[in-house]
Amino acid sequence: MASPRWVAAAAQAAALATAAVAVVPGPAAADGGTRQRLEWGECTGVEAAGAPMRCARLTVPLDPGRQAEDGPSVELALSRVAAREERRGVLVVNPGGPGSPGRVWAARTAAALPRDLRDHYDVIGFDPRGTGASTPAVSCDPTYFQAPRPDTVPQTPAESARLVERAAGYAAACADNTGALLEHMTTADSAADIDAIRAALGAERIDFLGYSYGTLLGAVYATRYPDRVRRLVLDSVVHPGRPWYASNLRQTRSLDDAAQNFFAWTARHHDAYGLGDTRGETAAAYYAARERLAERPAEGAVGPTELENAYLTAAFSAATWPDLARALSDYTRGADTAGLMAVHARYGESAGNDQPYGAYLATQCTDSHWPKDRETWLEDGAKAHAEAPFQGWNNTWYNMPCAFWSAPSRGWLQVDGSGVSGALLLHAAEDGPTPVEGAFAMRDRFPGSRLVVEEGGVSHGVSLSGSACIDSALADYLRDGTLPPAGGDPDEADLTCSSRPRPAPEPAAEGGAAGSDSRDAQAAPRPLLG
Repeated sequence: MASPRWVAAAAQAAALATAAVAVVPGPAAADGGTRQRLEWGECTGVEAAGAPMRCARLTVPLDPGRQAEDGPSVELALSRVAAREERRGVLVVNPGGPGSPGRVWAARTAAALPRDLRDHYDVIGFDPRGTGASTPAVSCDPTYFQAPRPDTVPQTPAESARLVERAAGYAAACADNTGALLEHMTTADSAADIDAIRAALGAERIDFLGYSYGTLLGAVYATRYPDRVRRLVLDSVVHPGRPWYASNLRQTRSLDDAAQNFFAWTARHHDAYGLGDTRGETAAAYYAARERLAERPAEGAVGPTELENAYLTAAFSAATWPDLARALSDYTRGADTAGLMAVHARYGESAGNDQPYGAYLATQCTDSHWPKDRETWLEDGAKAHAEAPFQGWNNTWYNMPCAFWSAPSRGWLQVDGSGVSGALLLHAAEDGPTPVEGAFAMRDRFPGSRLVVEEGGVSHGVSLSGSACIDSALADYLRDGTLPPAGGDPDEADLTCSSRPRPAPEPAAEGGAAGSDSRDAQAAPRPLLG
């Protein structure tokens, strides 16, 4: 994709596999304990985009709080792009989620680093517990995303009741088909896994680059293991003081704001798409298409819910806008459904999303407490829809299985970065999935940190994506720990970068179908939704 730093490809996630690589006892780790020796072998089924990648497996306790050697365990699938010259650091990268596999990001990150950093870093990716090729994996209901799904906007109390029962049924399926793993899928559990990875690599300290939800994971790791962090980069920052239920309510509004950027861009290119020359007119065209699809799904597969989930990517990445605008134009102006089918296949959710969705819920539902009474959800959902219809009800139902989750929830995560020497926070000013106030709140938790904001930026995930200003700050920090000077104003970024250019519109493709062979943007089911 044009901006490949923010999300794993959900369409590929179910197909990712790893080589069957043995794990054997090894020498003492850098911290004085014992560690497993990682045997690096072929990465079967993983696209190593631009850099030679090797894979291994690491066994960790199911319950990191109980280190019994004979207790139940989890196997993590790891990847590595080795330094080409003398290794001077280990960079662990996480693409977010929760629920997104991360092995492919070792190759993608290594390929995007400046040459000198690429030469001297081992770049490490991993499929977090319960995801991708790590075992066991969360498993729920493979039929859940079968299209067309029920409309997310209920018109009657009976329709609301059916959607509530659908959420409850998915939670029950996760409990029935996953078992004990559900009680050990918290962010704190994954932070312990990162430290096990560090020890297995024989590294005293690691550098960490996390995107979206990966920023919270990195912040929790730094809180719990501050002496094991050398450099910490958090890109598109989750608010550290906002538990998931409140975070999702706030996110619903910010996603709606972000969608307005897409509608405004489409209006500026009325000559190309013919959907209106004001933001209101193009938004009206989208909602009119949604109503038509509710009456008659495109080719029996793309109904209003499928449309919402494909067009959600407009709030994540401007690179998707030409595809989405062309598909909407073809359908609105000529009833051509080929474009809608293409963006649904490219950006939407399908049966292959069950595993990452289940893993997403398994983490969010246990990281913090959720309302258990359905009336709270229905009242908040109705208010969210009235204020932010782009994803108001959709986001409500997406998270509602947490009201019925079988595994116990914990108190919200503690984040305190006072034990680390510094951190680099990167954010787009108009990020939809993670509103920018979360980056300021995270800076407050990390006294030695600096915040770099892409002024006017509209895409989620800003590093290694074409901004020379942001990438220079990233490279300086990874290279020798140099951070931008402190700005001094608590309400302002320490460094402001100009926004990346918006995409150019595309002409209608032959046959009317949306096409963009030059972009390979793919969206996970929700590359954060928190």
